[in-house]
Amino acid sequence: MNSREVVRQALAHRAGRVPLDFGATTVTGIHVSVVEALRRHYGLAAGPVRVLEPYQMLGEITDDLRAALGIDTVGALPRGTMFGFSTEGVWREWRCPWGQVVLVPPGFQTRTEPNGDVYLFPAGDTSVPPSAHLPATSYFFDTIIRQEPIEEEKLDPADNLEEFRALTDADLADWRERVAALRGSPRAVVANMGGCGLGDIARIPGPSLRRPRGIRDISEWYMSIATRRDYVQAVFERQYEIALQNLARFQPVLGDAIDVLFICGTDFGTQASQFCSVKTFDELYLPHYRRLNDWVHRHTSWKTMKHSCGAIDPLLPSLIRAGFDIINPVQCSAAGMDPRHLKQTYGRDLVFWGGGVDTQHTLPFGTPAQVRAEVLERLRIFSQDGGFVFNTIHNVQARTPTVNFLAMLETVHAFNAGG
Repeated sequence: MNSREVVRQALAHRAGRVPLDFGATTVTGIHVSVVEALRRHYGLAAGPVRVLEPYQMLGEITDDLRAALGIDTVGALPRGTMFGFSTEGVWREWRCPWGQVVLVPPGFQTRTEPNGDVYLFPAGDTSVPPSAHLPATSYFFDTIIRQEPIEEEKLDPADNLEEFRALTDADLADWRERVAALRGSPRAVVANMGGCGLGDIARIPGPSLRRPRGIRDISEWYMSIATRRDYVQAVFERQYEIALQNLARFQPVLGDAIDVLFICGTDFGTQASQFCSVKTFDELYLPHYRRLNDWVHRHTSWKTMKHSCGAIDPLLPSLIRAGFDIINPVQCSAAGMDPRHLKQTYGRDLVFWGGGVDTQHTLPFGTPAQVRAEVLERLRIFSQDGGFVFNTIHNVQARTPTVNFLAMLETVHAFNAGG
């Protein structure tokens, strides 16, 4: 079997080799600092790594590194970033606060303060206030809340839809070009069309917009789910309509070239609880997700992926009813997210894409032996009867020790080899 066939076997809940994903999505990637360290370890071509996703500072995983790591997937990502600029054009070198020199696209326009803090501008426009902040002691950007005073009588759901638009002919031409390069790939292809994440909290502040309007404060948005239900419902209804129109244009371009469609990155869980009740999810979110998933399943052979961090066990039955095939990142450290419980309760209905090792504690701060033990335990639990694609719990974080990453990787490969 080639990599694509191995992934398809796992997606069909058939036992076999556990496939490995790193970099197919923006929630299964590797921080640029770790990508550089891995390239150095394997003796791959030297030079600055490209920052493929600037919000989380994820590094590009090129084919030579995919081969070295034994990755079974490849991603088809939009050329735009969440900050409203494209990854097209001539890339240039940029020095990160931690000293690493990376490559960034032309629209990556910043201002560095005397204390080393970095500010990033939406759409590369330095004439407007910045939309993201990278503290001098941090390794990724935080979005900046730029909420204008809310006047209830002037609130218009259209203001929270400014970043959602119909795909243009130019967009489709770009996708056609990217898919042509991936068609016939020996690896499984994961595509992210964008625009389907209802209430995605990373995008609520409008980081791509020069002057965001509407409800753009995260706390205000969560309160609006209860206090301005009609407003939020109107936003979701129109967003669903745009997403469905885009899917209808997107599908003929991608056809059978992809295996998985990343639908949504909206988080519903904290470390200990959920951002909303099951009742609220079922009333406000589920109907739109179900219609999107139903369309995909009627018109394609693609499997649909839902990302949500946190303690989402009470919401998993609703996500299943909504038609999602895959859940990521499987945050086993959150309340109620015991791996054995998850596999026994939902393993027939959901593919677990992630959950392989904790990235808050074990992988960055544990010993290689601790990493191996946790990875092996997760492999034994989640791989039973298929339905498991190995990835960490969310992205591999900055400065993760190379010896720990290699301990994780070697454990996966040894497990697959029967060791």
